Amino acid sequence: MKRIAALILLASLAANAYAFEPFVISDIRIDGLSRIAAGTVYNYLPLNKGDRLTNAEAARAIRALYQTKFFSDVEFDRDGNILVIKVIERPSIAKLNIRGNHDIKTDDLKKGLKQTGIAEGETFDRLAIDGVQQELIRQYYNRGKYNVSVEPHVTRLDRNRVAIDIEIREGKAAKIREINILGNHAYTDKQIRDDFESGTPNLMSWYSKNDQYSREKLSGDLEKLQSYYMNRGYADFGVDSTQVTISPDKRNMYIDASIKEGEIYKVTDVKLLGDLILPEATMRQLVFVKDGDIFNRGAIENSSKAIKAVLSNIGYAYAKVTPIPKLDKDKHTVELTMYIEPGQRVYVRRVIFSGNTKTEDNVLRREMRQLEGSMYSQAAIDRSKIRLQRLGYFKKVDIDKKLVPGSQDQVDVTVKVEEQAAGSMQFGIGYSQYAGIILNASLSQNNLFGSGDSFSVSGSRSTYQTSFGANYYNPYLTDNGIGIGYSANYSKTDYGNTDYANYSTSSKGFSSYLGIPISETDGVRVGLGISSNKVNLIPGYSPLQLIDYQNQLGNKTIHSWTGTLGWNHDTRNGYWAPTRGGLLQAQADIALPGSTVQYWKLTAEANHYWPIGKGFVLYLDGQVGYGKTYGKNGISDDQFAVLKAATEAQRGAGYVMPDMRQDFPFFANFSSGGVRDVRGFQDNTLGPRVCIDSSTPDARGNCLGGYWAQPIGGSFKVLGTAELYLPLPFLKDINTARVSLFTDVGNVYRDYQSFDASTLRASAGVSLHWQAPIGPLIISLAVPFRSQPSDSHYEERIQFTFGSQF
Repeated sequence: MKRIAALILLASLAANAYAFEPFVISDIRIDGLSRIAAGTVYNYLPLNKGDRLTNAEAARAIRALYQTKFFSDVEFDRDGNILVIKVIERPSIAKLNIRGNHDIKTDDLKKGLKQTGIAEGETFDRLAIDGVQQELIRQYYNRGKYNVSVEPHVTRLDRNRVAIDIEIREGKAAKIREINILGNHAYTDKQIRDDFESGTPNLMSWYSKNDQYSREKLSGDLEKLQSYYMNRGYADFGVDSTQVTISPDKRNMYIDASIKEGEIYKVTDVKLLGDLILPEATMRQLVFVKDGDIFNRGAIENSSKAIKAVLSNIGYAYAKVTPIPKLDKDKHTVELTMYIEPGQRVYVRRVIFSGNTKTEDNVLRREMRQLEGSMYSQAAIDRSKIRLQRLGYFKKVDIDKKLVPGSQDQVDVTVKVEEQAAGSMQFGIGYSQYAGIILNASLSQNNLFGSGDSFSVSGSRSTYQTSFGANYYNPYLTDNGIGIGYSANYSKTDYGNTDYANYSTSSKGFSSYLGIPISETDGVRVGLGISSNKVNLIPGYSPLQLIDYQNQLGNKTIHSWTGTLGWNHDTRNGYWAPTRGGLLQAQADIALPGSTVQYWKLTAEANHYWPIGKGFVLYLDGQVGYGKTYGKNGISDDQFAVLKAATEAQRGAGYVMPDMRQDFPFFANFSSGGVRDVRGFQDNTLGPRVCIDSSTPDARGNCLGGYWAQPIGGSFKVLGTAELYLPLPFLKDINTARVSLFTDVGNVYRDYQSFDASTLRASAGVSLHWQAPIGPLIISLAVPFRSQPSDSHYEERIQFTFGSQF
């Protein structure tokens, strides 16, 4: 800056040295321009035709042109009454190359250089080269690299341009070898440094960079140190001094901090002063510090936030709460005064949307809980933001408020969104150990023509299943948020090559449903559908129990009218990777009278996430499913008697055909086991198993003839999961990947009366959930620790699925 000032001074002296008689400017001519337009110069020039030019005015004009940094030389001359301005343009920066940087990305370095005026297309100022070196060195110092060397090279190019090459030798990062806290007696070094970002080298330093020194990081650690003590009663705690020493070779750092712990203080009185707005008794419930409590700065700050939050929810958007502690150093007591300034009550004049180039305003407006013309509410603003983010149409949502000019009681609320693609066309391939290779294709649009409606068509094919489906959902059939959806599907399944019971199905169906919101977290779903399901059993390969049931039913094709009633209560703070909140849901599906088989199924689930500190999240989940028939199903008693006699004669002496007409239909059974169920067991293999000849499998699951008993599922299911998500250092973004330790417990039973807790299966292991580019990937390593010998054929240590099928 001093050199720039010197040049400006020299320019001023040169102008003064050029002596001429004052004259009136009849015209202005600029010589020497090649890249800069004359109009640009005229905009900066404080002179016009008709002005009287004096030496002083000439000096002022020259200074103005130098300050543009466009020119390395400016000279005034006179041709009659024409002012002639002769300039030499500074070159432009044609290329900016940075070499040798590894620890900091090139784009990040260029952002810092742009602030110093060095960027491609900018005018080159040689004086800024010193600033370039200092800026780059500063960025590396912040990463603990004090041996860094930065050498810029400037090369002249044609057409008054330059190329700047910056060569960087990063060197080794300096390591923090010691952190010494002096003066701590009440707590150990380990206790007070537990949350420090700075630390000495350890096994994870390669990732956390905790052993690299920076001034900002140290300041933050000292603030944490102060909070640690002041949250435990040390109201007069202070940091007396800090000293940072670097070794001569700039490879090692030593940090010393001297502190004064002081004494523990108790709160003797808490006063609320100012305009409380609400009754004092109500406001005191928001103060988390009481008479006789040990002083706690964190509790005081939380009290201030709680009071401001309550006031902001009733219109006082700019409320201030100032805690004023008065210390008695002799008695070691504190008198705390909370001074409340609510300010003016504020109303929302307008809600303005920006950034939604595709999505219609009304789609955003219907998610807003803060309404125009109503009292400002921060809770309504926060809820509006959550609802907008859950739409899935936007990468980012920001909501801000601004006072209306000339008003103290009105604000405009601006909702700024950054849209992302809400539609996709996908062709993919996946793999599952159960389903084999999976081919799938889909076309979806979650924001159809910007209306907020969703539509999708999809198809997939795997080893045992082929399916097609189409869905449409309008979330706002009515203004109060009742949505309507339609779904059509077709699938063909063949279990002939799987470990599941050997049969095939061909089904098709159509359904319509209503989504009815009850509150911000609760909703009801009501639906009605029709379906047709043809079940093909193969004598000699399918279990006789299933063949007998189908014969007693009297139909291979099952027609159903299905009614659905569901409820959910969702408080999770995210969809893919929640860290708090939970989900409660229950659903009843009923095959209505007139269906081939009349039955109902009830499923319920309760789960919750708890953050338990230091990035760990505990997840507990419980599920139950139960089904039962009702009414009269199958053939008449007379028809059954004829069928029973014929079947027993065909099967041979000793065979007694049971009456299974009211049994729960096997094709609607619950199943258990698999990567999304009880891990460590193959998909759908737990629960009742039968032999194709109706013999009873032995303890190891063997049937007569040496083959394995086939799983068929059951009408009652229980499942429980306990999972601990880990804060692994190499997985920074939990929305991309998560790793957990888990325990699963569960099984399926023929019916509710067959439930036996001693036969529950259980496993434990580690799981990875990854949102891979090809689709969600789940890999689990599970070891069953509660199983039966008959499970050995179906146990599976490593399980995984990937691809959008799942």
